[in-house]
Amino acid sequence: MKHPVIAIGLDSAEPELIEKWMSEGHLKNLASLKQQGAYGRLVNMEYYKGESAWTNFLTGCLPHKTGYWSKFNFNPQTYEPKVKGSFGAYDYKEIPPFYALGDKYRVAMFDMPQTTISDKVNGIQVVAWGAHAPMIHRKSQPENLVFDLVKQYGDHPADTLNHRDRSDWYNTASVEKLRKDLEVGLERRTAITKDLLSRERWDFFLTDIGETHTAQHYFWHLSQPSHPLYKLTADPNHDPLLEYFEAVDRSLGEMLAAAPEDAQVLVFSVHGQGDNSTDILSMVVLSEFLYRFSFPGKYMVKSQPMGSPLGDPQAPPNTTEGWYKQLPNLKYESESVKLRKDILKGLEPILPGKIHRRLAKLMGMAPPPMSYHPTSWYHKYWSQMKAFALPGFSDGYIRINLKGRESKGVVSLAEYDAVCNELIAQLHQLVDARTGEPVVKEVIRTRENPMDTNPKLPDADLAVIWGDNAVDTVDSPKYGRIGPIFFNRTGAHRARGFVVAKGPGIEAGSTLTEAHAIDLAPTILELMGAPIPEYMDGKPLLKTKVLV
Repeated sequence: MKHPVIAIGLDSAEPELIEKWMSEGHLKNLASLKQQGAYGRLVNMEYYKGESAWTNFLTGCLPHKTGYWSKFNFNPQTYEPKVKGSFGAYDYKEIPPFYALGDKYRVAMFDMPQTTISDKVNGIQVVAWGAHAPMIHRKSQPENLVFDLVKQYGDHPADTLNHRDRSDWYNTASVEKLRKDLEVGLERRTAITKDLLSRERWDFFLTDIGETHTAQHYFWHLSQPSHPLYKLTADPNHDPLLEYFEAVDRSLGEMLAAAPEDAQVLVFSVHGQGDNSTDILSMVVLSEFLYRFSFPGKYMVKSQPMGSPLGDPQAPPNTTEGWYKQLPNLKYESESVKLRKDILKGLEPILPGKIHRRLAKLMGMAPPPMSYHPTSWYHKYWSQMKAFALPGFSDGYIRINLKGRESKGVVSLAEYDAVCNELIAQLHQLVDARTGEPVVKEVIRTRENPMDTNPKLPDADLAVIWGDNAVDTVDSPKYGRIGPIFFNRTGAHRARGFVVAKGPGIEAGSTLTEAHAIDLAPTILELMGAPIPEYMDGKPLLKTKVLV
Protein backbone atom coordinates (compact mmCIF):
# COMPACT_ATOMS: atom_id res chain seq x y z
CA MET A 1 0.00 0.00 0.00
CA LYS A 2 1.24 3.47 -0.88
CA HIS A 3 1.56 5.75 2.15
CA PRO A 4 1.51 9.56 1.95
CA VAL A 5 4.62 11.35 3.17
CA ILE A 6 4.33 14.45 5.37
CA ALA A 7 7.52 16.49 5.99
CA ILE A 8 7.51 19.48 8.34
CA GLY A 9 10.56 21.63 8.92
CA LEU A 10 11.23 23.38 12.21
CA ASP A 11 13.32 26.14 10.72
CA SER A 12 16.78 26.38 12.31
CA ALA A 13 15.61 24.49 15.41
CA GLU A 14 18.61 23.72 17.59
CA PRO A 15 18.86 19.96 18.31
CA GLU A 16 20.56 20.41 21.68
CA LEU A 17 17.59 22.47 22.90
CA ILE A 18 15.05 20.15 21.28
CA GLU A 19 16.61 17.09 22.93
CA LYS A 20 16.85 18.78 26.34
CA TRP A 21 13.28 20.05 26.26
CA MET A 22 11.93 16.71 25.05
CA SER A 23 13.69 14.91 27.91
CA GLU A 24 12.23 17.40 30.39
CA GLY A 25 8.69 16.77 29.14
CA HIS A 26 8.12 20.16 27.49
CA LEU A 27 7.73 19.08 23.84
CA LYS A 28 5.22 16.29 24.15
CA ASN A 29 4.31 15.84 20.50
CA LEU A 30 7.91 15.75 19.34
CA ALA A 31 8.80 13.35 22.13
CA SER A 32 5.92 11.12 21.13
CA LEU A 33 7.10 11.08 17.51
CA LYS A 34 10.59 10.15 18.68
CA GLN A 35 9.27 7.31 20.83
CA GLN A 36 7.15 5.96 17.98
CA GLY A 37 9.82 6.29 15.31
CA ALA A 38 13.48 6.91 14.52
CA TYR A 39 15.57 9.90 15.60
CA GLY A 40 18.98 11.14 14.54
CA ARG A 41 21.23 14.16 14.25
CA LEU A 42 22.03 15.88 10.97
CA VAL A 43 25.04 17.95 9.94
CA ASN A 44 25.29 20.54 7.19
CA MET A 45 28.00 22.66 5.58
CA GLU A 46 30.43 23.98 8.20
CA TYR A 47 31.06 27.11 6.15
CA TYR A 48 28.41 29.15 4.32
CA LYS A 49 26.23 27.27 6.80
CA GLY A 50 23.57 29.94 7.18
CA GLU A 51 23.41 30.82 3.50
CA SER A 52 23.33 27.43 1.78
CA ALA A 53 21.42 25.12 4.15
CA TRP A 54 17.98 25.26 2.55
CA THR A 55 19.28 24.93 -1.00
CA ASN A 56 21.26 21.86 0.05
CA PHE A 57 18.07 20.29 1.40
CA LEU A 58 15.85 21.26 -1.52
CA THR A 59 18.23 19.89 -4.16
CA GLY A 60 19.84 17.02 -2.29
CA CYS A 61 23.16 18.47 -3.48
CA LEU A 62 26.12 20.30 -1.98
CA PRO A 63 27.06 23.82 -3.12
CA HIS A 64 30.01 22.42 -5.11
CA LYS A 65 27.38 21.01 -7.49
CA THR A 66 24.72 23.73 -7.48
CA GLY A 67 27.16 26.63 -7.28
CA TYR A 68 24.88 28.23 -4.70
CA TRP A 69 26.84 29.40 -1.66
CA SER A 70 25.20 32.70 -0.84
CA LYS A 71 22.54 35.14 -1.99
CA PHE A 72 25.32 37.49 -3.16
CA ASN A 73 27.53 37.52 -6.24
CA PHE A 74 30.82 39.42 -6.30
CA ASN A 75 31.90 41.08 -9.54
CA PRO A 76 35.73 41.19 -9.71
CA GLN A 77 35.62 43.83 -12.45
CA THR A 78 33.48 46.37 -10.59
CA TYR A 79 34.14 45.19 -7.01
CA GLU A 80 30.39 45.23 -6.41
CA PRO A 81 28.47 42.60 -4.46
CA LYS A 82 25.00 42.04 -5.84
CA VAL A 83 21.97 40.02 -4.78
CA LYS A 84 21.41 37.07 -7.10
CA GLY A 85 18.31 37.13 -9.29
CA SER A 86 15.37 39.13 -8.05
CA PHE A 87 15.70 38.23 -4.38
CA GLY A 88 18.71 36.00 -3.81
CA ALA A 89 17.45 32.41 -3.99
CA TYR A 90 18.99 29.68 -6.15
CA ASP A 91 17.25 29.65 -9.54
CA TYR A 92 16.76 25.83 -9.73
CA LYS A 93 17.30 25.85 -13.50
CA GLU A 94 20.02 23.21 -13.49
CA ILE A 95 18.81 21.23 -10.47
CA PRO A 96 15.08 21.44 -9.62
CA PRO A 97 13.52 21.14 -6.16
CA PHE A 98 13.41 17.44 -5.30
CA TYR A 99 9.61 17.51 -5.04
CA ALA A 100 9.18 18.59 -8.70
CA LEU A 101 8.11 15.09 -9.68
CA GLY A 102 5.71 15.60 -12.58
CA ASP A 103 2.20 14.27 -13.14
CA LYS A 104 2.61 10.95 -11.34
CA TYR A 105 2.63 12.43 -7.82
CA ARG A 106 0.26 14.84 -6.11
CA VAL A 107 2.35 17.32 -4.13
CA ALA A 108 1.57 20.25 -1.83
CA MET A 109 4.26 22.70 -0.78
CA PHE A 110 3.43 25.53 1.60
CA ASP A 111 5.72 28.42 2.57
CA MET A 112 9.10 26.75 2.16
CA PRO A 113 11.91 29.35 2.15
CA GLN A 114 14.38 29.89 -0.69
CA THR A 115 12.60 27.72 -3.24
CA THR A 116 10.63 28.47 -6.40
CA ILE A 117 7.32 27.79 -8.13
CA SER A 118 8.02 24.81 -10.36
CA ASP A 119 5.94 23.89 -13.40
CA LYS A 120 6.83 20.25 -12.73
CA VAL A 121 4.75 20.06 -9.55
CA ASN A 122 1.35 18.41 -9.89
CA GLY A 123 -0.50 20.02 -7.02
CA ILE A 124 -0.28 23.29 -5.11
CA GLN A 125 2.63 25.58 -4.20
CA VAL A 126 2.76 28.67 -2.00
CA VAL A 127 5.88 30.73 -1.27
CA ALA A 128 6.60 33.80 0.87
CA TRP A 129 3.42 33.82 2.93
CA GLY A 130 5.42 34.19 6.13
CA ALA A 131 8.65 32.21 5.78
CA HIS A 132 11.82 33.57 7.35
CA ALA A 133 14.12 34.86 4.57
CA PRO A 134 12.03 33.41 1.68
CA MET A 135 14.33 35.05 -0.93
CA ILE A 136 11.46 35.00 -3.44
CA HIS A 137 8.48 37.24 -4.03
CA ARG A 138 5.10 36.02 -2.85
CA LYS A 139 3.37 33.80 -5.37
CA SER A 140 1.52 30.53 -5.70
CA GLN A 141 0.28 27.87 -8.07
CA PRO A 142 -2.66 28.13 -8.69
CA GLU A 143 -1.96 31.84 -8.98
CA ASN A 144 -4.78 33.03 -6.73
CA LEU A 145 -4.23 30.47 -3.97
CA VAL A 146 -1.96 32.61 -1.80
CA PHE A 147 -4.33 35.58 -2.03
CA ASP A 148 -7.28 33.35 -1.12
CA LEU A 149 -5.40 32.07 1.91
CA VAL A 150 -4.52 35.60 3.01
CA LYS A 151 -8.14 36.66 2.58
CA GLN A 152 -9.38 33.74 4.69
CA TYR A 153 -6.67 33.50 7.35
CA GLY A 154 -4.78 36.79 7.21
CA ASP A 155 -1.20 37.88 6.56
CA HIS A 156 1.74 36.94 8.72
CA PRO A 157 2.35 39.90 11.06
CA ALA A 158 6.11 39.16 11.30
CA ASP A 159 7.09 38.48 7.71
CA THR A 160 10.55 39.10 6.26
CA LEU A 161 9.33 40.76 3.08
CA ASN A 162 8.10 43.76 5.06
CA HIS A 163 11.04 43.68 7.51
CA ARG A 164 8.77 42.86 10.45
CA ASP A 165 10.49 39.72 11.66
CA ARG A 166 13.13 41.28 13.89
CA SER A 167 13.58 43.10 17.19
CA ASP A 168 16.46 44.62 19.15
CA TRP A 169 17.45 43.19 22.52
CA TYR A 170 17.89 46.68 23.99
CA ASN A 171 14.35 47.69 22.94
CA THR A 172 12.05 45.62 25.15
CA ALA A 173 8.95 46.95 23.41
CA SER A 174 10.20 45.60 20.07
CA VAL A 175 10.96 42.21 21.64
CA GLU A 176 7.46 42.00 23.11
CA LYS A 177 5.87 43.05 19.81
CA LEU A 178 7.81 40.38 17.94
CA ARG A 179 6.77 37.75 20.50
CA LYS A 180 3.09 38.60 20.02
CA ASP A 181 3.42 38.76 16.22
CA LEU A 182 5.08 35.34 16.14
CA GLU A 183 2.24 33.92 18.22
CA VAL A 184 -0.36 35.25 15.78
CA GLY A 185 1.70 34.10 12.81
CA LEU A 186 1.97 30.59 14.23
CA GLU A 187 -1.79 30.42 14.83
CA ARG A 188 -2.48 31.45 11.23
CA ARG A 189 0.19 29.11 9.86
CA THR A 190 -1.34 26.22 11.78
CA ALA A 191 -4.82 26.93 10.43
CA ILE A 192 -3.58 27.19 6.83
CA THR A 193 -1.52 24.01 7.10
CA LYS A 194 -4.46 22.04 8.53
CA ASP A 195 -6.67 23.34 5.72
CA LEU A 196 -4.22 22.35 2.98
CA LEU A 197 -3.53 18.95 4.55
CA SER A 198 -7.23 18.14 4.64
CA ARG A 199 -7.95 19.07 1.01
CA GLU A 200 -6.88 15.68 -0.35
CA ARG A 201 -4.68 12.68 0.30
CA TRP A 202 -1.40 14.13 -0.97
CA ASP A 203 1.41 11.83 -2.06
CA PHE A 204 3.76 14.37 -0.51
CA PHE A 205 3.09 17.38 1.70
CA LEU A 206 5.99 19.72 2.55
CA THR A 207 5.94 22.75 4.80
CA ASP A 208 8.11 24.65 7.25
CA ILE A 209 7.43 26.36 10.57
CA GLY A 210 9.56 29.45 10.03
CA GLU A 211 8.81 31.11 13.37
CA THR A 212 11.33 28.92 15.20
CA HIS A 213 14.10 30.53 13.14
CA THR A 214 13.12 34.08 14.12
CA ALA A 215 12.42 33.24 17.77
CA GLN A 216 15.91 31.81 18.28
CA HIS A 217 17.57 34.79 16.59
CA TYR A 218 15.87 37.31 18.87
CA PHE A 219 14.95 35.51 22.14
CA TRP A 220 18.16 33.54 22.65
CA HIS A 221 19.56 35.90 25.29
CA LEU A 222 16.33 35.60 27.29
CA SER A 223 16.66 31.82 27.40
CA GLN A 224 20.29 30.67 27.39
CA PRO A 225 22.59 31.58 30.34
CA SER A 226 25.67 31.17 28.12
CA HIS A 227 24.89 34.44 26.34
CA PRO A 228 26.61 37.54 27.82
CA LEU A 229 23.33 39.47 27.84
CA TYR A 230 21.41 36.85 29.80
CA LYS A 231 22.36 38.16 33.24
CA LEU A 232 21.47 41.72 32.16
CA THR A 233 18.13 41.03 30.46
CA ALA A 234 16.63 37.64 31.35
CA ASP A 235 14.22 36.51 34.04
CA PRO A 236 15.47 33.09 35.28
CA ASN A 237 11.86 32.14 36.09
CA HIS A 238 10.57 32.91 32.59
CA ASP A 239 11.91 31.43 29.36
CA PRO A 240 10.10 32.96 26.34
CA LEU A 241 12.03 30.80 23.88
CA LEU A 242 10.95 27.60 25.62
CA GLU A 243 7.38 28.87 25.84
CA TYR A 244 7.40 29.57 22.13
CA PHE A 245 8.72 26.11 21.29
CA GLU A 246 5.98 24.64 23.47
CA ALA A 247 3.46 26.54 21.34
CA VAL A 248 5.15 25.24 18.19
CA ASP A 249 4.95 21.70 19.58
CA ARG A 250 1.21 22.10 20.15
CA SER A 251 0.79 23.42 16.61
CA LEU A 252 2.76 20.49 15.28
CA GLY A 253 0.33 18.16 17.06
CA GLU A 254 -2.64 19.94 15.45
CA MET A 255 -1.07 19.76 11.99
CA LEU A 256 -0.31 16.06 12.24
CA ALA A 257 -3.83 15.35 13.52
CA ALA A 258 -5.06 16.59 10.13
CA ALA A 259 -2.74 14.18 8.27
CA PRO A 260 -3.73 10.63 7.22
CA GLU A 261 -3.21 8.12 10.04
CA ASP A 262 -1.04 5.90 7.83
CA ALA A 263 1.28 8.71 6.73
CA GLN A 264 5.03 8.54 6.88
CA VAL A 265 5.94 11.62 8.95
CA LEU A 266 9.26 13.45 9.06
CA VAL A 267 9.95 16.45 11.27
CA PHE A 268 13.35 17.97 10.73
CA SER A 269 15.76 20.87 11.00
CA VAL A 270 18.53 21.38 8.44
CA HIS A 271 20.56 23.67 10.70
CA GLY A 272 20.48 24.91 14.28
CA GLN A 273 21.45 27.90 16.40
CA GLY A 274 23.66 28.90 19.32
CA ASP A 275 25.04 32.07 20.90
CA ASN A 276 25.51 34.64 18.15
CA SER A 277 29.24 34.50 17.54
CA THR A 278 28.95 35.63 13.92
CA ASP A 279 27.20 38.96 13.34
CA ILE A 280 29.75 41.21 15.04
CA LEU A 281 32.75 39.17 13.93
CA SER A 282 31.72 38.63 10.30
CA MET A 283 30.09 41.99 9.65
CA VAL A 284 32.28 44.40 11.62
CA VAL A 285 35.44 42.90 13.15
CA LEU A 286 36.64 41.04 10.07
CA SER A 287 36.28 44.07 7.78
CA GLU A 288 38.13 46.28 10.26
CA PHE A 289 40.86 43.66 10.78
CA LEU A 290 41.45 43.43 7.00
CA TYR A 291 41.50 47.24 6.70
CA ARG A 292 44.21 47.42 9.37
CA PHE A 293 46.02 44.50 7.73
CA SER A 294 46.15 46.41 4.43
CA PHE A 295 46.77 49.87 5.90
CA PRO A 296 48.84 49.46 9.10
CA GLY A 297 48.24 52.26 11.56
CA LYS A 298 44.84 53.18 10.13
CA TYR A 299 41.44 52.28 11.57
CA MET A 300 37.77 52.99 10.92
CA VAL A 301 35.95 51.49 13.93
CA LYS A 302 36.20 53.55 17.10
CA SER A 303 37.86 51.22 19.60
CA GLN A 304 39.37 51.18 23.07
CA PRO A 305 43.12 50.91 23.59
CA MET A 306 44.42 47.42 24.29
CA GLY A 307 44.19 46.55 27.97
CA SER A 308 41.38 49.00 28.78
CA PRO A 309 38.93 47.57 31.34
CA LEU A 310 35.63 46.32 29.93
CA GLY A 311 32.35 46.77 31.76
CA ASP A 312 29.05 45.10 30.94
CA PRO A 313 28.05 44.92 27.26
CA GLN A 314 26.55 48.24 26.26
CA ALA A 315 23.36 49.13 24.43
CA PRO A 316 23.60 51.70 21.60
CA PRO A 317 22.82 55.34 22.41
CA ASN A 318 19.31 55.31 20.93
CA THR A 319 17.35 52.34 22.22
CA THR A 320 14.44 52.88 19.81
CA GLU A 321 16.42 52.56 16.56
CA GLY A 322 17.52 49.32 14.92
CA TRP A 323 21.03 47.88 15.09
CA TYR A 324 21.98 48.64 11.49
CA LYS A 325 21.03 52.30 11.91
CA GLN A 326 22.94 52.55 15.19
CA LEU A 327 26.12 50.87 14.02
CA PRO A 328 27.53 53.92 12.15
CA ASN A 329 27.90 55.60 15.56
CA LEU A 330 30.96 53.38 15.97
CA LYS A 331 32.52 54.53 12.70
CA TYR A 332 35.28 57.12 12.65
CA GLU A 333 34.58 59.91 10.12
CA SER A 334 36.60 62.99 9.26
CA GLU A 335 35.16 66.46 9.85
CA SER A 336 34.79 67.00 6.09
CA VAL A 337 32.71 63.82 5.73
CA LYS A 338 30.51 64.87 8.65
CA LEU A 339 30.00 68.30 7.07
CA ARG A 340 28.99 66.82 3.70
CA LYS A 341 26.59 64.45 5.47
CA ASP A 342 25.00 67.36 7.36
CA ILE A 343 24.60 69.35 4.14
CA LEU A 344 22.94 66.44 2.34
CA LYS A 345 20.67 65.73 5.30
CA GLY A 346 19.59 69.40 5.39
CA LEU A 347 18.84 69.42 1.65
CA GLU A 348 16.97 66.13 1.60
CA PRO A 349 13.51 67.60 2.51
CA ILE A 350 13.67 70.26 -0.22
CA LEU A 351 15.31 68.46 -3.15
CA PRO A 352 13.60 65.85 -5.35
CA GLY A 353 15.01 62.39 -4.69
CA LYS A 354 16.68 62.04 -8.09
CA ILE A 355 18.47 65.40 -7.76
CA HIS A 356 19.46 64.65 -4.15
CA ARG A 357 21.01 61.32 -5.20
CA ARG A 358 22.89 63.02 -8.06
CA LEU A 359 24.23 65.68 -5.69
CA ALA A 360 25.34 62.99 -3.24
CA LYS A 361 27.26 61.29 -6.04
CA LEU A 362 28.95 64.54 -7.06
CA MET A 363 29.97 65.13 -3.43
CA GLY A 364 31.41 61.61 -3.18
CA MET A 365 28.67 60.60 -0.75
CA ALA A 366 26.63 58.19 -2.86
CA PRO A 367 25.73 55.10 -0.80
CA PRO A 368 27.85 52.06 -1.63
CA PRO A 369 26.28 48.75 -2.72
CA MET A 370 24.37 47.16 0.17
CA SER A 371 24.91 50.28 2.25
CA TYR A 372 23.06 48.81 5.25
CA HIS A 373 25.72 46.11 5.69
CA PRO A 374 28.85 47.16 7.68
CA THR A 375 31.18 45.65 5.06
CA SER A 376 30.04 48.50 2.80
CA TRP A 377 31.97 51.04 4.94
CA TYR A 378 35.16 49.71 3.39
CA HIS A 379 33.90 49.23 -0.15
CA LYS A 380 35.64 52.25 -1.66
CA TYR A 381 38.97 50.90 -0.37
CA TRP A 382 38.58 47.32 -1.59
CA SER A 383 40.50 47.92 -4.81
CA GLN A 384 43.48 49.20 -2.76
CA MET A 385 43.40 46.48 -0.09
CA LYS A 386 45.25 43.16 -0.11
CA ALA A 387 42.10 41.40 1.08
CA PHE A 388 38.61 42.46 2.08
CA ALA A 389 35.50 40.96 3.69
CA LEU A 390 32.55 40.06 1.49
CA PRO A 391 29.04 40.56 2.92
CA GLY A 392 27.58 37.58 4.72
CA PHE A 393 25.47 36.62 7.71
CA SER A 394 27.16 33.59 9.22
CA ASP A 395 30.85 32.88 8.66
CA GLY A 396 33.55 35.36 7.65
CA TYR A 397 34.28 35.56 3.91
CA ILE A 398 37.61 36.94 2.68
CA ARG A 399 38.41 37.82 -0.92
CA ILE A 400 42.05 38.28 -1.93
CA ASN A 401 42.51 41.27 -4.25
CA LEU A 402 44.41 39.25 -6.85
CA LYS A 403 46.16 40.66 -9.91
CA GLY A 404 44.80 39.18 -13.12
CA ARG A 405 41.52 38.20 -11.47
CA GLU A 406 40.36 41.46 -9.89
CA SER A 407 40.43 44.45 -12.25
CA LYS A 408 42.62 46.44 -9.84
CA GLY A 409 44.31 43.58 -8.02
CA VAL A 410 47.31 44.37 -5.83
CA VAL A 411 48.40 40.84 -4.77
CA SER A 412 50.42 38.94 -7.36
CA LEU A 413 49.84 35.25 -7.99
CA ALA A 414 53.30 34.58 -6.55
CA GLU A 415 52.27 36.36 -3.32
CA TYR A 416 48.85 34.73 -2.99
CA ASP A 417 49.83 31.82 -0.76
CA ALA A 418 51.97 34.00 1.49
CA VAL A 419 49.12 36.51 1.97
CA CYS A 420 46.66 33.71 2.74
CA ASN A 421 49.08 32.15 5.22
CA GLU A 422 49.75 35.47 6.93
CA LEU A 423 46.04 36.17 7.22
CA ILE A 424 45.37 32.73 8.65
CA ALA A 425 48.16 33.14 11.20
CA GLN A 426 46.94 36.59 12.29
CA LEU A 427 43.30 35.47 12.44
CA HIS A 428 44.22 32.66 14.81
CA GLN A 429 45.80 35.26 17.12
CA LEU A 430 42.51 37.16 17.55
CA VAL A 431 41.11 36.72 21.05
CA ASP A 432 38.01 37.68 23.00
CA ALA A 433 39.15 40.72 24.98
CA ARG A 434 36.96 39.67 27.92
CA THR A 435 38.20 36.08 28.27
CA GLY A 436 41.45 35.83 26.29
CA GLU A 437 39.99 32.87 24.39
CA PRO A 438 40.62 32.58 20.60
CA VAL A 439 37.66 33.69 18.48
CA VAL A 440 38.60 31.70 15.36
CA LYS A 441 37.92 27.97 15.22
CA GLU A 442 39.16 27.32 11.67
CA VAL A 443 40.04 29.08 8.42
CA ILE A 444 39.18 27.15 5.26
CA ARG A 445 40.88 27.73 1.91
CA THR A 446 38.17 27.31 -0.70
CA ARG A 447 40.20 26.77 -3.91
CA GLU A 448 43.30 24.96 -5.08
CA ASN A 449 43.91 27.37 -7.95
CA PRO A 450 43.15 31.04 -7.15
CA MET A 451 42.81 31.82 -10.88
CA ASP A 452 40.10 29.16 -11.32
CA THR A 453 37.04 30.99 -12.68
CA ASN A 454 34.63 28.07 -12.25
CA PRO A 455 31.33 29.84 -11.40
CA LYS A 456 30.43 27.07 -8.97
CA LEU A 457 33.25 28.03 -6.62
CA PRO A 458 32.44 30.41 -3.75
CA ASP A 459 33.49 34.04 -4.11
CA ALA A 460 35.55 33.89 -0.93
CA ASP A 461 39.14 32.64 -1.00
CA LEU A 462 39.08 32.07 2.75
CA ALA A 463 36.11 31.18 4.97
CA VAL A 464 36.53 31.96 8.66
CA ILE A 465 34.70 29.67 11.08
CA TRP A 466 34.24 31.47 14.38
CA GLY A 467 34.10 29.93 17.82
CA ASP A 468 30.86 29.35 19.69
CA ASN A 469 30.93 32.29 22.12
CA ALA A 470 29.27 35.66 21.59
CA VAL A 471 32.02 38.31 21.47
CA ASP A 472 31.72 42.11 21.45
CA THR A 473 35.42 43.09 21.70
CA VAL A 474 38.42 41.51 19.94
CA ASP A 475 42.12 41.98 20.61
CA SER A 476 44.91 41.43 18.09
CA PRO A 477 48.53 41.49 19.27
CA LYS A 478 49.50 43.14 15.98
CA TYR A 479 46.50 45.33 15.08
CA GLY A 480 45.12 46.31 18.48
CA ARG A 481 41.61 46.22 19.91
CA ILE A 482 38.44 46.28 17.82
CA GLY A 483 35.38 47.27 19.84
CA PRO A 484 33.41 47.15 22.02
CA ILE A 485 30.57 46.75 19.52
CA PHE A 486 26.99 46.46 20.73
CA PHE A 487 25.34 43.11 20.18
CA ASN A 488 22.88 42.49 17.36
CA ARG A 489 20.72 39.34 17.16
CA THR A 490 21.55 37.05 20.03
CA GLY A 491 21.15 33.66 18.32
CA ALA A 492 23.05 32.58 15.18
CA HIS A 493 23.42 29.48 13.03
CA ARG A 494 25.17 26.21 13.69
CA ALA A 495 25.82 23.44 11.16
CA ARG A 496 23.71 20.85 12.97
CA GLY A 497 20.10 19.70 12.78
CA PHE A 498 17.94 16.67 13.44
CA VAL A 499 15.28 14.43 11.93
CA VAL A 500 12.57 12.31 13.50
CA ALA A 501 10.66 9.87 11.27
CA LYS A 502 7.55 7.86 12.12
CA GLY A 503 5.31 5.64 10.07
CA PRO A 504 4.62 2.16 8.75
CA GLY A 505 7.77 0.05 8.72
CA ILE A 506 9.84 2.53 10.75
CA GLU A 507 11.11 0.93 13.93
CA ALA A 508 9.84 2.60 17.09
CA GLY A 509 12.49 4.03 19.40
CA SER A 510 15.30 3.49 16.91
CA THR A 511 18.34 5.70 16.53
CA LEU A 512 19.75 6.83 13.19
CA THR A 513 23.43 7.21 12.48
CA GLU A 514 24.37 10.89 12.09
CA ALA A 515 23.60 11.92 8.51
CA HIS A 516 23.82 15.01 6.32
CA ALA A 517 20.96 17.37 5.54
CA ILE A 518 21.35 16.50 1.85
CA ASP A 519 20.24 12.96 2.78
CA LEU A 520 16.70 14.16 3.55
CA ALA A 521 15.58 14.62 -0.06
CA PRO A 522 16.52 11.09 -1.21
CA THR A 523 15.06 9.71 2.04
CA ILE A 524 11.72 11.35 1.28
CA LEU A 525 11.79 10.19 -2.33
CA GLU A 526 12.47 6.62 -1.26
CA LEU A 527 9.58 6.70 1.22
CA MET A 528 7.35 7.90 -1.62
CA GLY A 529 8.58 5.19 -3.96
CA ALA A 530 9.76 7.95 -6.32
CA PRO A 531 12.99 7.76 -8.34
CA ILE A 532 16.11 9.25 -6.77
CA PRO A 533 18.11 11.30 -9.32
CA GLU A 534 21.67 10.10 -9.86
CA TYR A 535 23.01 13.65 -9.52
CA MET A 536 22.02 13.91 -5.86
CA ASP A 537 24.90 13.91 -3.39
CA GLY A 538 22.69 12.64 -0.59
CA LYS A 539 21.65 9.05 0.14
CA PRO A 540 18.53 7.65 1.86
CA LEU A 541 19.20 7.58 5.58
CA LEU A 542 16.45 5.20 6.68
CA LYS A 543 16.90 2.18 4.45
CA THR A 544 19.89 0.62 6.26
CA LYS A 545 18.54 1.26 9.74
CA VAL A 546 14.78 0.94 9.43
CA LEU A 547 12.50 -1.55 7.71
CA VAL A 548 10.61 0.44 5.10
